[in-house]
Formats: sequence, structure tokens, C-alpha cells
Amino acid sequence: MTHSIAPGRFAVPGPLRDAGFWADWAAAVGLVALVVIFSLASPAFLSEGNVRSMLVASAILVVLSVGQTFVVLTGGIDLSVAAAMTFGAVLFGLGISRGWGVVTCGLLALVGGGLVGVLNGLLIGKGRITDFVVTLGGLSAASGAALVVADGKPVTVVNVSLLKLATGGVGMIGWSVLIAAAVAVVAHVVLFRTRWGTKVFAAGGSAEAAAAAGISVPAVKVAVYTLCGVLAGLAAILLVARVGAAEPAVNTSFLLNSVAAVVLGGVSLTGGRGSVLGPVLGALLLTALANGLTLLGVSPYYQPVAVGVVVVAAALLTRFRK
Repeated sequence: MTHSIAPGRFAVPGPLRDAGFWADWAAAVGLVALVVIFSLASPAFLSEGNVRSMLVASAILVVLSVGQTFVVLTGGIDLSVAAAMTFGAVLFGLGISRGWGVVTCGLLALVGGGLVGVLNGLLIGKGRITDFVVTLGGLSAASGAALVVADGKPVTVVNVSLLKLATGGVGMIGWSVLIAAAVAVVAHVVLFRTRWGTKVFAAGGSAEAAAAAGISVPAVKVAVYTLCGVLAGLAAILLVARVGAAEPAVNTSFLLNSVAAVVLGGVSLTGGRGSVLGPVLGALLLTALANGLTLLGVSPYYQPVAVGVVVVAAALLTRFRK
């Protein structure tokens, strides 16, 4: 049996009429739209050098967003992620400036970021204090610790291995991009192919039901905040390699953009639903947006406004998700 379409009407596929579909795929659709718009507006947007620059710039945000995703999946939020990255960057930079090995300094950065995460997780999971309050305090404490350790001065980092990390790679894919991609792949496997990943979703979906099933929700909370802190430490290494210095002042745009990437990626802010691919695409979208506006000569003061509009639009779509 065939079905005819009334003249003058266009049959829209069922999924496309569902606002929930657009909420889940907002990052992918938005990224494609931005690529088309900016490539038409500026021929330099899709040039090899600019694409490589965007990918390298997005690597740091991708790593932070993956860590933030684990936290949000449990129904929480980490406001200290940028400060943890700054603290790890300062420890890493000071170690390099003292002649320590890159591996040793890298471990120091991971431990520094992880320490912030552990403290957050213990206070939230075991202490049962609201995540907003704890991580806001962590933001302040880690920011202050970074300033104290660095004596309020930027730490210049000169190292051959870090220079290779920042400039080397395979073709137009830099090493930092490959590291970020590896983090995303491992995170996806952990979330969707391991029992611990199931516990993360369960803890965010319903803490009471998870506890009834024998899952230690406080232990899961400690683990995800610790993981977020460790990934902030890894992002710190990529940041120092990229800029060649460890700046003790916190760049809050990384915090805001990590949350924005998660929202754009379709992860439920109440927990229990989400993916890793979505936030990764969200991070790429935000990087492409900033880069495209810069190429078009738009003042950087307007860029946060554009990001805010995009994120709020994505958040509105989530209201219609089934």
C-alpha cells in the first residue's frame, strides 16, 4: 500500500518533529551549521592551519568536559574544575622550572588536580554537603593555593618535550588532540562497557534505587569527583604545553565552557542520562564558535554573549526531552 502526500505539504520524519531529538543532537547539528556558515563567511576558516589550531585549542576543553560529564551524570556539578587545572598547571610549571623530569611533573599535576577532586568528593559523598557549596569552596581554595604556590607570578616553562607536544602530531592532528580523543574513547568504554559505568548512571538516575540495589552512592560520588580532578590535571599539562607558561590566575571561561559543552551535549543536569560524544561535540562547537567570530572580526566581548545564547537555547530544548 502506498501513501500519498497532500499537495503543498512536506512530510517531516517523525524524529525531526520531536524536540527531544534536537536536544540530544544539538551539538552535532550546531557544529555542522557553524562550519557551513563560517566557511562561507571566511575562506580561512577551513584552512589546514586554522583547523589544526581549532583542534588543538579544543583539546583542553574536551578533557575538562569529559571529567565534568562524569560528575553531571551523577546529578552533581564541579565548579572547581578550572581552579583544579590552574593548581595543577602551577605545580607542573614550577617542577619544570626546577629541572625535574616531564613525567615527574606530569604526575605532580595529576596529583594536584586529583587532590582537589578527592576533597570535593569526600565532602559531597561522605559529608553529604551540597555539591554547589563544596565545589564553590574548592574553586576559591584551589585558586588561592595556586596563587600562594606561584607567589602570584606566572611561571615560564621552556622544555623541548612540551614544545613537541604542543607543535607535533600526525598530519594536521596534534598530539594534544590525540590525547583528548584517547580520553574520550576510554571514558565512553568505561561508562557503557563496565559495571562501574552502570553504577554512575544508576547513582544519577535514582540514588535511592541505586542504594537499594547495593550500590554505594557516596563511593561513586568520591570516584567521579576524583576523576574530574585528575582530568583537570591532565588538561593543565596540555594548557602549559600550549601557552608555554603556567598562569596562577584562574581562567573561569574554562569552567563555564566545560558546563556549556555538557549541556550542549545533551547530558541531563539532573543526572542519569547522557553520553561522552555529545560533550565532545559541544566542546568542538564552542571552540569553532569563538574561532569563527574572531575571524569575522567580532569583538571578544561579544563572544561570551554568543556562548550564553547557544547554551540557553540548548537548555530550553532539554525541557522537551522524553
